[in-house]
Amino acid sequence: MIRYARNFYLNIRLMSTVTVSVPATTANLGPGFDCIGAALTLYNQFQFTLLEGKNTLTLTVSGTEADRVSNDSTNLLYQAFLKFYQHLNQTPPSVAIHIILGVPLARGLGSSATAIVAGLVGANQFAGSPLSIPEMGELAITIEGHPDNVIPALLGNCQLSVNVEEKWQICQIPWYPEVIPVLAIPDFELSTAKARSVLPQQVSRSDAIYNMAHLGLLIRGLETGRSDWLKTAMEDRLHQPFRASLIQGYEAVKTAAIAAGAYGAVISGAGPTLLALTSPVRQEAVAEAMQDAWRRESVGVEVRSLSIDSQGATVTVN
Repeated sequence: MIRYARNFYLNIRLMSTVTVSVPATTANLGPGFDCIGAALTLYNQFQFTLLEGKNTLTLTVSGTEADRVSNDSTNLLYQAFLKFYQHLNQTPPSVAIHIILGVPLARGLGSSATAIVAGLVGANQFAGSPLSIPEMGELAITIEGHPDNVIPALLGNCQLSVNVEEKWQICQIPWYPEVIPVLAIPDFELSTAKARSVLPQQVSRSDAIYNMAHLGLLIRGLETGRSDWLKTAMEDRLHQPFRASLIQGYEAVKTAAIAAGAYGAVISGAGPTLLALTSPVRQEAVAEAMQDAWRRESVGVEVRSLSIDSQGATVTVN
């Protein structure tokens, strides 16, 4: 649920700045390709201020990699903002937007999903909230093309998304609090388009059954924290075997994480970030092992032990 720091139905004339905070996400979690994702305690912030006049946009960016983000109307955040008003057949207001980056770009942590969600949530705030949260979720999926990042970015927690006759059924997956996500974020990028280009167009029945069984076990393992289930559940045959060749040091980092006490290690989203799940007592050892393994591959890396974000997109009106 989106939570607001003040009354949602403030008169638009009283608004000065609306700040939308959106969490990073990790998607797929091994066998849950394109259908499961979880929100993480790592955030991008987006500040919206209404401007006088027509067709005016001012867009600035700060934070790591700020110089790589477009500051004109092609920006994905602003495109989502426009898409909202197009959806309502309304003219968008003039706006100044400031982006504060905290989520690394093109690393498999849902940076594009944060922009899409923030653009829709900010626009909905200015428009007087004509769209419900489920409606914003549907629109976000339409823009992104798949639900696994945008839905947990919007709602928080771990979410499973199922398409039902061109609508989406969203189910929150309980996450045992002592299952700790450890992220090893390398200093190279991998585009989603490139990661998808190596995937086969068809899979065998045995591989489909393998993934269905492992996804079921993953859901139960996340809910209960059972290490034996999680150690089995994080393998898959639909995307990781094909994407692994695009990620330098993949096998070495995965092996090191498991040897240090991780239940398993998987590609976060499209990669190249690797996600390990482990216990609180092993998280430091796992983080250190993943970092050392990638450095031995001559790859710079940042390692973070995070938690599951429970709020999703939040709005503050100043």
